Amino acid sequence: MTMTETAVRPTLDAVAALYRTPVLNLIVNAAEVHRAHHDPSKVQVCVLLSIKTGGCPEDCGYCPQAARYDTEVKSQGLLDVDHVLKAARQAKDDGATRFCMGAAWREVKDNTQFDRVLDMIRGVKALDLEACCTLGMVTADQARRMKEAGLDAYNHNLDSSEAFYDRIISTRTYQDRLDTLAHVRNAGITVCCGGIVGMGETEDDRIALLHTLANLPEPPESVPINALVAVEGTPLADQPKVAIWEMIRTIATARILMPRSMVRLSAGRIAMSDSEQALCFLAGANSIFAGDKLLTTPNPEFDRDAQLFATLGLSPLAASEVSNLHT
Repeated sequence: MTMTETAVRPTLDAVAALYRTPVLNLIVNAAEVHRAHHDPSKVQVCVLLSIKTGGCPEDCGYCPQAARYDTEVKSQGLLDVDHVLKAARQAKDDGATRFCMGAAWREVKDNTQFDRVLDMIRGVKALDLEACCTLGMVTADQARRMKEAGLDAYNHNLDSSEAFYDRIISTRTYQDRLDTLAHVRNAGITVCCGGIVGMGETEDDRIALLHTLANLPEPPESVPINALVAVEGTPLADQPKVAIWEMIRTIATARILMPRSMVRLSAGRIAMSDSEQALCFLAGANSIFAGDKLLTTPNPEFDRDAQLFATLGLSPLAASEVSNLHT
């Protein structure tokens, strides 16, 4: 059964009504949907490595890697293949089944650096890991080449609603992001696409983002929900921590709208208590990013996550179970 066959095509009003359901009822409803499509005791563990850090020409207001902001991020050129594959092997040893490689580029260029990334993809696949990349905008031909190298998934977040988007980014348009998603999808690569909660957007913006995601030609197989990590030096440095209930509402609504997708509890976990993370899992999150860094921002270490999993009776999704996720 394909994602399309199970996808709901909701109206904006229907998404709004769902999001605004009394929160305890919403959690229960999402938990029921989650249990109908997934093993609630299993969580996929992913690791995200920054393979090229800082110096980005874009102006995303949340990102410490933008060259125009004065942050503590140190620029670093594209890593060599051996370095990346060593990190991938360590991630696998730590229980990860998906290895994601992120480069602070506006867009992929057809050059020797892209050739190196293709070699990284081949190497990660040879380790029996899911390979994911997030490299900025890509063309149809670049997506095809990544697919031929074995890429499983491409991450390209919409971040927020189209109405709020130009308040946080001016260097590329919402349509640019949708075009990249179309190129990835048409190449046969699964789509990883979500957003960020807590950038100063309204509840209506979160609802509109979820509506857009659920109404893509095919819903994303992976939906990362990030809580803003406010970084000193960026325009969003003074944003207050988002209320956990908004994260939970967003996760639960995503779970109900996109029942077969992996809903990934992503950035911001470092500031969440175990109880708050447990509510996110109950509301339908079934994947996390592990390791002490999420690109350039802090993230819980593997030991802390292992303790949390033990407390909640969760276990990492095994590699043998990953291949069945989207079939």
